[in-house]
Amino acid sequence: MPSAEMTPASMPEPEPEPEPVRPTTAEPVRPTGEDEIARAGSELIGGPLGRRALLATSWWTPIRVVALVAIGMFALGLVQKAPCYQSAWFFGASSQYTHACYSDIPHLYQGRGFADHLVPYFDKLSGDMDYLEYPVLTGVFMEVASWLTPHSGSIQRQEQWYWFVNAGMLMVCAAVIAVCAVRTHRRRPWDGLLVALAPAFVLTATINWDLLAVALTAAAMLMWSRSRPVAFGVLLGLATAAKLYPVFLLAPLFVLCWRAGKWREYTQAFGGAAIAWLVVNLPVMLFAFQGWSKFYTFSQERGVDFGSFWLVWAQNSSNPPGTGFVNTAALVLVVLCFLGIAALTFTAPRRPRFAQLAFLMVAAFILTNKVYSPQYVLWLVPLAVLARPKWRDFLVWQACEVAYFLGIWMYLAYTTSGDAHKGLPTHGYQWAIVLHLAGTLYLCAVVVRDILMPERDVVRRSGDDDPSGGVLDGARDVFVFGAAAHPPRHAAHFEGPQVDWGRPGPPSSEERSL
Repeated sequence: MPSAEMTPASMPEPEPEPEPVRPTTAEPVRPTGEDEIARAGSELIGGPLGRRALLATSWWTPIRVVALVAIGMFALGLVQKAPCYQSAWFFGASSQYTHACYSDIPHLYQGRGFADHLVPYFDKLSGDMDYLEYPVLTGVFMEVASWLTPHSGSIQRQEQWYWFVNAGMLMVCAAVIAVCAVRTHRRRPWDGLLVALAPAFVLTATINWDLLAVALTAAAMLMWSRSRPVAFGVLLGLATAAKLYPVFLLAPLFVLCWRAGKWREYTQAFGGAAIAWLVVNLPVMLFAFQGWSKFYTFSQERGVDFGSFWLVWAQNSSNPPGTGFVNTAALVLVVLCFLGIAALTFTAPRRPRFAQLAFLMVAAFILTNKVYSPQYVLWLVPLAVLARPKWRDFLVWQACEVAYFLGIWMYLAYTTSGDAHKGLPTHGYQWAIVLHLAGTLYLCAVVVRDILMPERDVVRRSGDDDPSGGVLDGARDVFVFGAAAHPPRHAAHFEGPQVDWGRPGPPSSEERSL
């Protein structure tokens, strides 16, 4: 769509639109003042915060409160794993499932050669996996934890120490995620409590090493919100070196920068991500290519697995889909989802917020993937908080994820308990999968509604444009389609603070000076 400055000279100049009024205060948004569930929950600690509260004079700043709450909740998650730490990881095949306290960490200490001082990617393993099947930065994290683990005593004792050391390192990651969530939306610091108190976050934090990638991604989002595209790219590249999903954030950022004409910033972000990823991966790629490539070949070769709608299809079909078909179909579905997100971006009456599209893109990958491990919910938690900081919708989604968390362990208990069949049968587990899918789709639908009707977006109702958008925040549009190209630009009448979210046209002198 051509910009407004390409209008033929013969056309009469339209009258200038009145400038929207920006909020005159930078006071933080109090969730107890706009969210009924937050208001009701605050009664446990004395009720909603008053208008005359002097927040800046207290030691209990939002960052400190949220960080301490996140650490405390993480500690409760460690307590939940206590039955496994004492015995269930080591005695009995199904007890770790009936107690819902399974973790990959202690099992892979010996299974991936850390107990034998093997070097990841370089030394071949003797078990069911010939090389470590994790990305390089996660492998480094695992190796560092093994260096800190006492290699004395029984193998059970070493595995317990290995899990404990990893838990301590992952707790730091959890605190980083919570702090980044507080600082990304400057006027909404208390939204970080959604991350700290997320039930699924607590239950799944120490199942695997995903928190490393989530922490790096959260830090990258913070850097982008501060208009530091190079730092964003470097952190996102490091996150991708720890887990694949962070790279998907570059796709919605591309279309947002296209609509706003921010090509220089996107190029800096993309270049920073590519260089950071190469710095981590290239040494291992050059000197241990077979070990380095194991993560990618394993991802391609593994069949339909837990948590996906593909598994429901396979378990209810006399002719289940093959791995090759699922790989191709999942890729096609992800591409179609991205095209839908791109169309939404260019036609929305107001440019979507970066966090909204980041959430939708990662959710699309999760919903279409051939496997959904319960800890994958960690990928979405901080993005969901930034995209839709509404307690009701967040807790509905979290309830579905907790139900799935319990469902998969009860299903594994059923399949490993022999003739006793203690746990959840196949059809019950399939309903748990459907519930997980429905909860994620519900949150996606609410986010899409906020994009199409920006007056329903709780972040923008507070008078902000895109606090996680960095250079996109308040920027003018240069490329739009459909209804987005014609006034009125607001989807519906809204009485409240309006913000300048980007009309088509050349940038202002202030924007050019940035």
